Amino acid sequence: MALAGLALILLVLAATLLAPWLAPFDPDAADPLQRLAPPGTAHHLLGLDAQGRDIASRLLWGGRRALLGSLPPVVLAVLLSLALGLLAGYYRNPWSALIMRVIDILFAFPMVLLAIGLATALGPGTWAVALTVVAAATPYLTRVVYAAVRAERDKEYLEAARAGGAGAAAVLLRELLPNVASGAVVYGTTLVGGMIVFQAGLSFLGLGTQPPQADWGRMAAEGVQVMVLGAPHVATAPALVIVVLALSFNWLGNGLRDALDPRD
Repeated sequence: MALAGLALILLVLAATLLAPWLAPFDPDAADPLQRLAPPGTAHHLLGLDAQGRDIASRLLWGGRRALLGSLPPVVLAVLLSLALGLLAGYYRNPWSALIMRVIDILFAFPMVLLAIGLATALGPGTWAVALTVVAAATPYLTRVVYAAVRAERDKEYLEAARAGGAGAAAVLLRELLPNVASGAVVYGTTLVGGMIVFQAGLSFLGLGTQPPQADWGRMAAEGVQVMVLGAPHVATAPALVIVVLALSFNWLGNGLRDALDPRD
């Protein structure tokens, strides 16, 4: 399952990067005469949407924003959580407690309300989605790192490093980080799938990518409006891609967890 997930992720990544060459039509070009044409229509494998735009082309271009709004923010959240979790878990001082109390506040703050606030401040779009994903993922990842550091900080190998004259930076980076980073990487990989669904939901609500730019969440929102007209394919195609890609990251994360488990 992990290999299948990795293959699907690489396939989607390659398809989105090659969208200028793979997309059969301009994603914003409309043919009103064929609006809502079903899948299998000549030259339109997945059919056309309510404005007569090719769905396959929009899926290829929309994947860029889905991955851009999920992968880099989660990577940034992993790096932030490693720094915050190491500092808060290793040291025993008021600053460590302050870090975790701020994390608790972010835990308690609803992600959708945070997205609305950022969209109001920055305007709806990719930046608001990316910052929301970072703010949403960092608390979960920091908790994982913090718990791992607390479990490791009093073990013998760290005591030996300190007795050998290693400073705090050396202990954190050379001794502790390699033993706690795997949990953050595994959980971050799994979290990407949830963040893809989350950012698609923001676009569905109008807080993410704005028309006429292609985005899977926006495509699903537009498709829901025409389902009663007998055109379920408009919403089904982007929804299936979102589900399959999210599941692929979950499968890959589960495989990494098993591969990196030192007890196996």
